[in-house]
Amino acid sequence: MAQPVTTIRKVERTKVKAAEPIAYFNGKYAPKRSVKISPDDRGFLFGDGVYEVVRSYGGRIFALEEHVERLRRGLGELRISGFDAGDFVRIAGKLLEENDLADGDALVYMQVTRGAAPRRHAFPTASTAPTLYATATPFEPKGDPARGVAVITQPDTRWARCDIKSVNLLPNCLANQRAQEAGATEAILVRDGVALEGTASSFLTVFNGEVRTAPATNYILPGVTRAVALELCRSAGIPVRETPVYLDELESAEELFLAGTTLELMPIVKLDGQPVGDGRPGPVHRRLYDLFRERVRSGA
Repeated sequence: MAQPVTTIRKVERTKVKAAEPIAYFNGKYAPKRSVKISPDDRGFLFGDGVYEVVRSYGGRIFALEEHVERLRRGLGELRISGFDAGDFVRIAGKLLEENDLADGDALVYMQVTRGAAPRRHAFPTASTAPTLYATATPFEPKGDPARGVAVITQPDTRWARCDIKSVNLLPNCLANQRAQEAGATEAILVRDGVALEGTASSFLTVFNGEVRTAPATNYILPGVTRAVALELCRSAGIPVRETPVYLDELESAEELFLAGTTLELMPIVKLDGQPVGDGRPGPVHRRLYDLFRERVRSGA
């Protein structure tokens, strides 16, 4: 398995902290305010693109290689050419340096669209260059893993290729907005009675001490943090199984939790207004969270 933490080389710099955010756009690093996206860009017109978000802990990017591989796969599935996903490593490191984030906690966002071309549904000519955009921003965690969060369930109205991290996220946005209006952190998407994942996170459950989560099909995104959590279960001897989890089972779950780049491993203590288990984070989550944080600290 690839190393989950990549250390970005720090360089000696004499410049003062940037007065404004620096972005990467089509091969150049410049103030974010100077970035101009064409109104003919297919990401703007069709949602024709993919993205990745990575988290940096004190200048160490967690699971960067896994994120790069998922970006590479998404580009391949959408048949977007002209950008090597491996370049994300260099771009991410440079953005952290340019924004004086090489020592702090940060998020790096990368988006690749098919580029700007006359509006037609079919792909433009092969010579059309993709649009490349990336930013690095300071990150402060939201939610307290010692207290947990509330979630709601919502029907899954997304397309059938949820395994691609597409920029076309309108169904996710609508479901997440309903969660916010309900005073919840996340919405768990349910398709044909199966609880699949959150709008921006993976969804894991615990029944009789066994961690269960939906199998990696075209209906869920293969979450990087999800994969780390499953690997930690196996290495620690925690029973784990990828199998459908049905909505009508959730009321009997001992524990529920979310997994994601920004949430890490976050316990769910309330589902659709009802307490999960005893309404507090459970022992399986606590063990996995400790193992996860140890992985982050050690870089192993």
